[in-house]
Amino acid sequence: MEIRGALARLRRATGLPVAFGGLVEPGRRHVRISELSGTFTPALSSLAVTSGNGLGGKAVALARPCAVTDYSVSRQISHEYDVPVAAEGLRAVVAVPVVVRRRVRAVLYGALRTAVPLGDRTLGETVQVARDVEQALLVREEAAELLAAAGPAPEPGADGWQEPGAGDQRERVREAHAALRALAPRIADPALRAELLEACALLTARQTPSGAVRLAPREVDVLACVAAGATNAAAAVRLGLTAETVKAYLRSAMRKLGTRTRGEAVVAARRAGWLP
Repeated sequence: MEIRGALARLRRATGLPVAFGGLVEPGRRHVRISELSGTFTPALSSLAVTSGNGLGGKAVALARPCAVTDYSVSRQISHEYDVPVAAEGLRAVVAVPVVVRRRVRAVLYGALRTAVPLGDRTLGETVQVARDVEQALLVREEAAELLAAAGPAPEPGADGWQEPGAGDQRERVREAHAALRALAPRIADPALRAELLEACALLTARQTPSGAVRLAPREVDVLACVAAGATNAAAAVRLGLTAETVKAYLRSAMRKLGTRTRGEAVVAARRAGWLP
C-alpha cells in the first residue's frame, strides 16, 4: 500500500510520466517490482532486480540514490534488465532506496522516455517521497513492536483482584498506548494514521469510547502521556508541542470530563474508554 501511494505522489511531485517500485523480499537480495504507474506494458511487472545489478540493484547495494541519463547505453550500470526497460521505452531513470533501520527495504523508480538529464529538483523530490515511505514503514514497525510488547490488557476479576504481575503489564499497555498516540501525528498518510489509531483502540478496555464525553485527538494524546507518568514538559517533547499548549489541552480535557486534577482526569478518561 505504501509503495502504490508513493508512486502516485512521486509522479505528481516530479512530473515524471513513469514510476514503479517494490519491496526487497525477506531473506533475499533482490527487489520484486510489484507496483507500476504510468507504464504502457507489463514488461517490468514482477521483475526481480538483484542487488548490484542494473540501476535499482546498484541503489540497493550502495544504499543511495542512483540515476542515468540513458539507461541502455550507460556505463555506470550493468545491463541484465535492458530488455524489459527497452520494452517500456525508458531512457532517463532514477532509483532511490527506501532504508529503514539501516536496511534497504524497497526501491522507488522514476523515469522518462527521453534521454535527458534529470534535474536536481526531480532527484530531490524523488528522494523526499522515499523518505516518506521510510517513515511510514518505520512507524508501522514501531507500532507492531509496541503492541507485541504490551500484550493484551489485563482484566480485573469480579472482586477487583488481579493476577500477580498484572499491574506491571497494565503499565506496559499504558506506555505503549501513549507511544502509539505520539507516533500518529507524524504520519502524513491518512489511511496509515487511521490504522495506527485503530491499533491504539485495541489497547483500551472499551474500544468504543463512551458517547457522554467527546475528547479531541490531541486531548487524548496529552492524557495518554499523563497516564504514562509524563510531566507537561515531557509530554510536550514527546508530542512536538509547547508546554503551554499541553496545559491548554489538559485543561480542556479536564473541563469536558468534569474533573479538577490530572489524576482525576486520567481516571475519568479510563472509565469513559479513552485510555487503557
